[in-house]
Amino acid sequence: ILCGLFAEVLGVERVGIDDSFFELGGHSLLATQLISRVRTALGAEPTIRQVFRTPTVAGLAAALRSVDGTRRAITARPRPERTPLSYAQQRLWFLDRLEGPGATYNLPVALNLSGPLDREALRASLADLTARHEALRTVFAEDSEGVHQVVLAEARPELSVVRAGEGELDRLVAEAVRAGFDLSRELPLRVTLFETGEDEHVLLLLLHHIVGDGWALPVLAEDLAAAYTARLGGSPPDWSPLAVQYADYALWQREFLGAQDDADSPMGRQLAYWTDALRALPEELTLPTDRPRPAVSSYRGERVEFEVPAELHSAITHLARTEQASVFMVVQAAFAALLSRLGAGDDIPIGSPIAGRTDDAVENLVGCFVNTLVLRTDTSGNPAFADLLARVRETDLAAYDHQDLPFERLVEAINPERSLSRHPLFQVMLTFDTEQTVHDRLDGAMPGLTVTERLTGTGAAKFDLVLGFAERHTADARPAGMRGALVFSADLFDEGTARGLVDRLLRVLAQVGGGASVRVGELDVLGAEEWRRVVVGWNGSGRVVGS
Repeated sequence: ILCGLFAEVLGVERVGIDDSFFELGGHSLLATQLISRVRTALGAEPTIRQVFRTPTVAGLAAALRSVDGTRRAITARPRPERTPLSYAQQRLWFLDRLEGPGATYNLPVALNLSGPLDREALRASLADLTARHEALRTVFAEDSEGVHQVVLAEARPELSVVRAGEGELDRLVAEAVRAGFDLSRELPLRVTLFETGEDEHVLLLLLHHIVGDGWALPVLAEDLAAAYTARLGGSPPDWSPLAVQYADYALWQREFLGAQDDADSPMGRQLAYWTDALRALPEELTLPTDRPRPAVSSYRGERVEFEVPAELHSAITHLARTEQASVFMVVQAAFAALLSRLGAGDDIPIGSPIAGRTDDAVENLVGCFVNTLVLRTDTSGNPAFADLLARVRETDLAAYDHQDLPFERLVEAINPERSLSRHPLFQVMLTFDTEQTVHDRLDGAMPGLTVTERLTGTGAAKFDLVLGFAERHTADARPAGMRGALVFSADLFDEGTARGLVDRLLRVLAQVGGGASVRVGELDVLGAEEWRRVVVGWNGSGRVVGS
C-alpha cells in the first residue's frame, strides 16, 4: 500500500521499498500530501520529520509502527445559524476593512483561448463551477456579533465581455486585475472575456484570496474546463460530489485547534512552541534598500524573472540529498546567508507559505487553506554551509510539525510593534513549488480550443521581497532547472538592485553547489566588475607591498 501511495503522490509508475521519496522528486509539499494519504489509507499519521528521516517505503513502514493515532478528519457537518470565518479569512477580512478594497489580495488567472469559443457553454460552466464550490458563492456579512460567512443558494459570476482593440489588451487586463472586491455584497470570483479577434480571446478569472490560494487556481481552471467540455456535449458535468465544503473546514479548524488559553489543546501546544521559537525576533530586517521605508506602504510591486540552469539545479539537489535536506532548505540557507553577508545580521526570519491541505477531503476544493510559517535562520558564528543547512533543516522540520497554528493567532500572541510600513514578524518571503501551472491542467482539456496561460500580475507587493522558485524535472525525475522570480517593493528597491540581488543569489548557490564546506563569511557575493571596482578602483593604491 505504501509503495502505491508513494507512486501516486510522486506521479511515477512504481516505487520500490528502498527508493527514496526525495530522490524521486519529493519535497515538503508532496510530503504533506503523502502524510494525508497515509492517514486515509492506513489510519496512521506520520510527521514530516519522520518522512525526512526515513524517506523510503521500508523506513516509513517501520516508523509507522510507533505512530499512535491521527488527527480528526475533516467531514461535512451541520451548519450553525452563523458560520464563522476560518482564521485566514478573518485576517484577510480585517485587512480589507483596514486598507479598503484593492489589488493586494487578488489572485488572477488569464488564459489565451484560440479557436471557436461557445460563450453559452462557458456561461453555463461558470454556473456549474459556483454550484460545485460553495466558497465561490460566499459573501461576508457583519452584525453585532461580528463577521460570518453567508453561502448563497444560487449565484453565478457574470461573464463580462470586453472588446479589446489592437494595443489595448495589456491595459484592459491590468485594469481588470487591479479592481477591488466588495466582499460584503459581491461574489469573490469575477470573470472577464476579452475578445481580441475572430476566434481569439483572453479569459480572466479573478479570485479574491479570502476564498482561494495558489493551490486553488489550477483546481478552479480544471473544473471549469471539465464543465465546459460537458456543456458542449449538452449535459452538466458528471462530477463526483465533493466530500466537504470550505465552510465545513472553517468549522473543523476551530473545533480541532481548540482554545488558545488551553495549554493541552493543539492551539495551546503549538502557540507555546512558536512563542518560544520566535522569542526576541528582530522587529525589522535590515535590507540593502535604495530608499528609506515610507511611513505607510503603497504595496506597489515589480517583478524580476530569472532561470536556474539544470546543471546548477542538479548540483544543489545533490547537496540536498547528501545532507538529508530538501532543495527548498538549500535555497533558504543560501538566501539567509546572502542577506547576512549584505548586512542583515545573523538572525534572519523568512516567511514561507505552506499549503495547509493536510486532509485528502480538501485537496480538490477551492478555498483559502494556505498558512504562513516564520522560519528563523541563525547564521551566527560563520558556520560552514553544511552546518548552516543542518540548522535550517532542524528549524524547518520543527516548524512543519507545528504548522497548524494560524499565522494571525501567532501575530496576536507575539504582538510585535505594529506598523503600516512593514509586514509583522518578517519582511522577506520564500516560496517553492513544482512547476505545475494552470496550463498543465488545461492542455488539451477544452475541445476545439488551444489554451495557453498568460502571465498576469497584480502589480502589488505585500512584502519587501518575495523570492519564488518552481522546479522542473525530466520524465525520470532528474532536475531540469528552476524558474525563478523576485517580487520587490517599489517603495524600497529599484529594478537594478533587485536584479543584483538575484545575480548574487545565483552566485552563492553556485558556490555552495560546488562544496558545502565553504563558510558563510567566505561566500563571494561580488561580481567580477564589482570586485574590480572595489578592490582596484576604490581601494587601489598603486603601490607594491613588500614582505
